[in-house]
Parts: sequence; C-alpha cells; structure tokens
Amino acid sequence: MTALEAASLGFGCFGLSNAYGPTDPAEAVATLHRALDLGCNLLDTADIYGAGRNEMLVAQAIRGRRDEAVVATKFGFVCDDTGKATRRNASPAYMRQAVENSLKRLGIDMIDLYTLHRVDPNVPIEETVGAMARLAAEGKIRGIGLSEVSIRQLRRAHATHPITAVQSEYSLWTRDPEREILPACRELGISFVAFAPLGRGFFTGALVSNELAQQDFRRSLPRFQAANLARNETLLQSLSELAARKQVTPSQLALSWILAKGDHVFAIPGTRRRKHLEENLAAMRVQWTPAEMQEIDRISATHQDPEARYAPGSLFAPE
Repeated sequence: MTALEAASLGFGCFGLSNAYGPTDPAEAVATLHRALDLGCNLLDTADIYGAGRNEMLVAQAIRGRRDEAVVATKFGFVCDDTGKATRRNASPAYMRQAVENSLKRLGIDMIDLYTLHRVDPNVPIEETVGAMARLAAEGKIRGIGLSEVSIRQLRRAHATHPITAVQSEYSLWTRDPEREILPACRELGISFVAFAPLGRGFFTGALVSNELAQQDFRRSLPRFQAANLARNETLLQSLSELAARKQVTPSQLALSWILAKGDHVFAIPGTRRRKHLEENLAAMRVQWTPAEMQEIDRISATHQDPEARYAPGSLFAPE
C-alpha cells in the first residue's frame, strides 16, 4: 500500500449510469453493497457520469456504511443541459463549485480522493493543484488525484503539493503508462490507478460475438469498430488459452497481471452484476511466476493495438 489507503482492486462506477446501455439501479446498488461486503472499498465515480446521477447512486450505496468506503470522484469537465461534456475547466473557481456539488450529491462531508479528470490547457496545473491543496486544508477532500497526465505534468503537480494517486487507462492492450508514469509513481510514492483494466470489457471475452447496445458509448471508440475488434481476437485467444492452463478466466488473468506490476498499483474494473464482481475480486488471489508474467507480457506486446483510444477531437483524449 502506498499513498492510497484502499484495497488494490476497487470498483469503477462509470458503467452503472447507462454508459454501456440501459442499467438496473437496484442491481447497481446491490452490486456496490456486495463490493463493500467483500472489502472492495475504493468506489470511483465522477461528477459527469450520468450527469451527477452516478454520484447519487454511490450515495445510496454508502448510506450507513460511510466508514467502509474510500470515495473517489473527479471534476474538470463542463456539461450542457443534456449532460454532454462540452469543454474542460480546471479553474479554482469552477473547482470550488464542483466540489460542493459533488459533496452534496454524495451526501458526505469529505471526499477521500478528488481527481482532476483531465488537465485544462488554459489553466496551469500548479494553479489547479494549489487550489485542490486548499480544499484539503479545509477538510473537504483528503487526497489529490490526477487523471491521464504526462510525466512533465505529474512532476510539476507533485512539486506543488504531494499527489496521492494518478489514474490512467492501463490494460493488456494499453501499456503506455509503463514507459514513464508507472516508474515515476513508484519513485515518488504515488499510487497508480488503472482504469479500464479489462479493455472496457474486451478482455471478458463477451464482446467478440455480441453487438454493442445502441446507447453504448464504446460505439464511438476506434478500437470497438468491427474490424478492429476482429483484429484483436488473436490477442484475446492467446490470453484465453494461457488463462485456461492456469484455470482462471481471461478477466482474472488481465486483472492479476496488472496487480502484479507493483504494490503501488491499483485497478478499478467496473461491472453491473454481482457475479462478475465476485469473479473479478478472485483475481486478487491469482499468483504468477516470473516466467508466466514474461509470457503474458510477450503476448500482449506482440499484439498492441495501434488504434487511438478516442475519436479525433475527443475532449477525453489526453493533451
């Protein structure tokens, strides 16, 4: 455990608010309750997920169980009346408004990890992090997080105020953080949180033959176009064969591989069903020999997806 005091496998709440199609709110709350029952205490949300409804869903789940949860939320996007993100805003004034709104929706007095969702190119990161430090001094937030930052941005931010955690997409087909961010987090004592550790569901094996729901946001992502999914089937097949030899599921292989990268590494897979949650959490018990890790690394490196993670012009693409 490093700066982030939580179980190494947390819960990414993004998919609980229609990101992947229609959801069942009752099942979503039941799944979050089950996560807390099993010690999966890091609940990661954001103010733009479901236009605030995701935070309210987390509020329902932690009501009466606040001490069991490490609540993480994010800010930095401005949305229109439909809930669509239209621009980035990491100014201190906007952040002050955003944190108060999140605290109200979550029904809590302090956010355990408050994360800048994306760097605002119009606001120096020192200015944003300095304002976040003032929130910490006031007791409104406990830890400061950054999402999808460059190594230069990270070092500038950490020099302003100690950063608790850095969140980036990291999985068997997205290994960019290994070049600079992962080593820097280890060096600086910062926790690294991998989001989309299952390739947004690809490494469950359920997306190869199933059509995505019409409302599923993955339809807009280059990697989920039919031709690209088909190209990645070779990677999934090779990993599935290795998982079968180990008597684990492909999901468990993908998650345990990430957790084996260091004590400072966390992962926040999401799911909308309790049975999938329990399958994911079992990955924490999977151990790999050095030779097995090398084989997984080799398979993954051979099949790295060249496609961009986001469509051109997306607000979510890192600067």
